[in-house]
Amino acid sequence: EALGRTIRKAFIAKEGCCLSGADYSQIELRILAVMSGEESLIEAFQHGNDIHRETASRVFNVPFDEVSKEQRSAAKAVNFGVIYGMSSFGLSSEIHVSRKEAERYIRDYFDQHPSVKLFMDAEIEKARERGYAETMMGRRRYIPEVNARAYMVRQLGERLAMNTPIQGSAADIIKLAMIRVFRRLGTEGLKAKLILQIHDELIIEAPEDEQGEVQRILREEMEGAAELPVRLEVDYNTAANWYELK
Repeated sequence: EALGRTIRKAFIAKEGCCLSGADYSQIELRILAVMSGEESLIEAFQHGNDIHRETASRVFNVPFDEVSKEQRSAAKAVNFGVIYGMSSFGLSSEIHVSRKEAERYIRDYFDQHPSVKLFMDAEIEKARERGYAETMMGRRRYIPEVNARAYMVRQLGERLAMNTPIQGSAADIIKLAMIRVFRRLGTEGLKAKLILQIHDELIIEAPEDEQGEVQRILREEMEGAAELPVRLEVDYNTAANWYELK
């Protein structure tokens, strides 16, 4: 990973230009909140609360202000682990606790977020019946593995069935944002160019005197790419090269 990041130093803006990057803030967790209809998650995002601290407060049954750094880190791993269908074994390796303890974290998470559990189970069942999972935008991913006889293959299918609606919807939204940003740069007659999309981030190369307009366009078009009960938010950075963007 360190080498991969170092390679980014080779991507340098042209003279007189900067690279501007905007990435979605916790888009997959926001989509999970919306698709599952889990009120506690929706409320946390609507009020701009620290979602990992709030999850830790509920799962570890401690006041919000008394959540430790370690508890927040564990809750963050659980929050993202749920999206990927992470097992107790995977979580125990990630946060360096016993498998039994990781099992308890996952169980407590689902006890505190019952709508998430219902949503995940329903997505697996739908994939078994239909043979595919579907994103918010109706894009399908066929998952024959979900009905496989072999246990390990079937488990992979179940993880894909849970993850595809969330990660697939995030992918759909960034693609829509990319089209909107590209068109807007053209209609406003800017010299700025959209040069890269990576995961949930768009990167633009623009003359230094266009930075203000580029930031406004990225925010407006990315945050407006989908209308959800939870607001989409982006973090914006600018730098001379890709390595320094974050």
